[in-house]
Amino acid sequence: MAEAEEINAQEAFSGTKAVEERHRIDEANLKTWLEANVEGFSGPLEVRQFKGGQSNPTYQLVTPGQKYVLRRKPPGKLLPSAHAVDREFRVISALYPTGFPVARPYGLCMDESVIGTIFYVMDNVEGRILWDGALPDCSPQDRRTIYEAKCKTLAKLHTTDYVKVGLEDFGKAGSYFARQISRWTKQYKLSETVHIPEMEKLIAWLPETIPPGETTSIVHGDYRLDNMILHPTEPRVLAVLDWELSTLGDPLGDFTYHLMNWVMVSNQRSGLANLDLPALGIPTMDEYVALYCAETGRDGIPHLDWYFAYNSFRLAGILQGIVGRVRDGTAASAMAEANAERVLPLAHTAYHYARKAGMPA
Repeated sequence: MAEAEEINAQEAFSGTKAVEERHRIDEANLKTWLEANVEGFSGPLEVRQFKGGQSNPTYQLVTPGQKYVLRRKPPGKLLPSAHAVDREFRVISALYPTGFPVARPYGLCMDESVIGTIFYVMDNVEGRILWDGALPDCSPQDRRTIYEAKCKTLAKLHTTDYVKVGLEDFGKAGSYFARQISRWTKQYKLSETVHIPEMEKLIAWLPETIPPGETTSIVHGDYRLDNMILHPTEPRVLAVLDWELSTLGDPLGDFTYHLMNWVMVSNQRSGLANLDLPALGIPTMDEYVALYCAETGRDGIPHLDWYFAYNSFRLAGILQGIVGRVRDGTAASAMAEANAERVLPLAHTAYHYARKAGMPA
């Protein structure tokens, strides 16, 4: 079952569909708001729903002259601080003028009476969203260039002056890992459906073993292949998507989360561990780390096992939150229930790397 879900990810999450009944919105209210708040908007308006987007329901707004994207908070019972689409709007609004690849932001609506929850509207960037890390439809040279572009884009984010772009209060500087471990521990506990002993051990061990030398930058929080739009024909990044988890934090947390792809099995998703990377033209993990370090002025990245333990734990907490929202009836994707099957393997992965990093049995 889980493997079948993985294999069909490109098909299952690509494109749009008719709006699900539970996510229907008042299109007349929305059109009135768009006419008043989005520069150049002109109807008539057709509303579609993107197949992907398990967290915040995401819609395509189609007019005769332009397409837009609307991201909203889901309706119903939500975990504290989750689904902060206003934060997404703020970070892309700060980054867009710098030339960093994000969609053009058009407007934020904090008035819940318009469509039932807060939302924002941005440009619909035309291009490719790919799910399979092996990039089967690309040449070896294009694969390498795409991976290099991904790495350099993340490095550009991490070297952006967050004070200069007005994001000095977008998060707290320092103690990032302690705060993240606490946040995802709380989410895991609020959403817990089965008892996992490895998670309990990690909850106790991780806060006591955080590597020294934390720094602060803008972090994306979920930087991966399918959260970016590539140029339709060229191997370059046009827009980075899904900023829900972005904040100020340690860039190594962000980068090593992305680096997890090199230790996760493919199953036609972004994992690379079982692939012949040199034959495919994809950088090895060592090559990718070296490129990131060159782009950000680092000498290297020690403590990778700890970071892999932390990121696996964090992802288990995120997915357990989706499982909890399936339980509570607020998950935004019919595929979300499959995430329950991924929590236990992630907990085991986190425990494996924690043991490698020195955690006692």
